[in-house]
Amino acid sequence: MATRKSNTPPKIETNLGSILATVAGPSTTPPPKASKATAPVLPDLVNKVSASAELAAAVVWNENKPAEHGEASYDPPPGQTAEPGTPLATASTTSESMASGKVGAGKPPAGHNPTVGSLDRVRVDSGGQVLTTNQGVAIADNQNSLKAGLRGPTAMEDFILREKITHFDHERIPERVVHARGSAAHGYFECYKPLTGLTKAAPFKEAGKRTPVFVRFSTVAGERGSADTVRDVRGFAVKFYTDEGNWDLVGNNIPVFFIQDAMKFPDLVHAVKPEPHHAMPQASSAHDTFWDFVSLMPESTHMLMWQMSDRAIPRSYRMMQGFGVHTFRLINEAGESVFCKFHWNPVAGTHSLDWDEAVKIAGADADFHRRDLWEAIEAGAFPEWELGLQIFTEDQADNFDFDVLDATKLIPEELVPITPVGKMVLNRNPDNFFAETEQVAFCTAHIVPGIDFSNDPLLQGRIHSYLDTQISRLGGANFHEIPINAPVNQVHNN
Repeated sequence: MATRKSNTPPKIETNLGSILATVAGPSTTPPPKASKATAPVLPDLVNKVSASAELAAAVVWNENKPAEHGEASYDPPPGQTAEPGTPLATASTTSESMASGKVGAGKPPAGHNPTVGSLDRVRVDSGGQVLTTNQGVAIADNQNSLKAGLRGPTAMEDFILREKITHFDHERIPERVVHARGSAAHGYFECYKPLTGLTKAAPFKEAGKRTPVFVRFSTVAGERGSADTVRDVRGFAVKFYTDEGNWDLVGNNIPVFFIQDAMKFPDLVHAVKPEPHHAMPQASSAHDTFWDFVSLMPESTHMLMWQMSDRAIPRSYRMMQGFGVHTFRLINEAGESVFCKFHWNPVAGTHSLDWDEAVKIAGADADFHRRDLWEAIEAGAFPEWELGLQIFTEDQADNFDFDVLDATKLIPEELVPITPVGKMVLNRNPDNFFAETEQVAFCTAHIVPGIDFSNDPLLQGRIHSYLDTQISRLGGANFHEIPINAPVNQVHNN
C-alpha cells in the first residue's frame, strides 16, 4: 500500500471504458459511474489506472537480462526501477485512505513492513484486563457450559464452549522427527574484529557488532517427552537475526556425523528410532536395529567412537561444544572464497556426566538440562561460547589425504588451527515455550550474503529436507511469518 495524496489533480479522460471496471467490455464505452451518481467515476480511479499504465510502460524491456548469464552473472547489477508518478499507482485500492479502527488511519506507511521486527510487537500482558473470547467478546464465565435447564443437556449454541474446546483440540503441532526434545534461549553474538577480508557476512563486518540470536539445544533420537540425560548426539542450532536476513547455523555437539550422503538419512533415523513393534527403547541407540545398520555402514565408525564417549552425555548445555559439522564457504566483497568449519567452545569448559550419574539423573529429573539452562539464565549466570573458524583454501583441501566434503571426517587442528572470531552470550529465557522453542524453524538453506554452501552431499540434502519438514510441521509455506522465525530487517517480496 502507499499513501494517497489528497491533492492529486483530476485526470479525466474520455473513452476509458471497461479498463476502470473489474469486468470485461469494449474500451469505447463511457467510464463507469458510482451508484446513483450523475458525475463520471471519481478522479482517483482514473488517476490510478492511468498512473499504473504509465508505470508499466516505463519498463519496456529487461535491461539486466544479458547480466543473468556468463561471467557478468557473478556481479549482478541492481534491478531496474521506475518511480510512480503518484502513490496511487501502487496502491492496493483507491479507497485505502478511508480510516477505521481496524484498517488504520488511512495513511499506510510507505516502504515499511510492520509484520517483521522484534518480538515486542507480539508480546502480550493481560494484567488488569477483562476476560474475553478469541473474538474479543467480554465474558464473565468460561468454566461452565450453557445448559438447557439446571441439569439439562449442553446447548449446541454455546459458542464459548465450542471455541474453547476446538482451540484445545488443535493447539498442538507435530513434533520434530528428530531433535524433538529441546530447550532454547535468546542472546547475542559479538564479533571480535572485522573479517571483511574473508567474508561480507553481516555478523562479521565490524568489531563489537552484536547480532541477536536464538539458540536451541536438543537430543536427536528421543521424543518430545523423553529424558535429557540419555546417551545421544545433541543438537546445537543457532539462528542469527542479522541486518541482512536470517542465517541458521544448524549443527551438533559432535564434529562429525554417521553418514556421508543425505540419501541414507531416512534409513539412519528409522534404525535409531524405537523398535517398530513395541516402541522401545526410548531415546536410545541400544537396540539391534541401530547396530545392524551401523555394522553394515563402516563410514559410521568415527561417529560411533564419539557417541560412545562421554561427549554423548554432557553435564549441561552450558558446558557443551557445538560444530557446524559441514564444510562451508566464506565469500568476500571481491567474490573470493575460502572453505570454513565452525566451532563453538563453551567458556565454562566442556564437561560430561558419567553413565551412572546420567541414569540416576534421568530417573530423578528428566528435565535436568532444561532446568539447568533456565535457572542459570534466571540467576544471571549467562552461558557463553566462543566461535572459532577453521579457514583453508581449495588448494589446501586438495592436498589433504581426506575429503573435506565428507561429514564423517574432521579436519585436525594441527593442520588447520581454530581462529577465535567472536563470542555468543545467552541472556534471556523465552516468554513462551511453544511459541518460541517449539515453533522455531531452523533450516540449513537459510544463509546470508558472505556465507555459502559446499558440495558436501549430506549438506546438500539437508538444504532440501529442513525446509520440507518445516512446511509439514508448521502447517504450510508461511512458517517464516511466525514471530520467532521472522527476520528483524525489512522483508519486501510482494
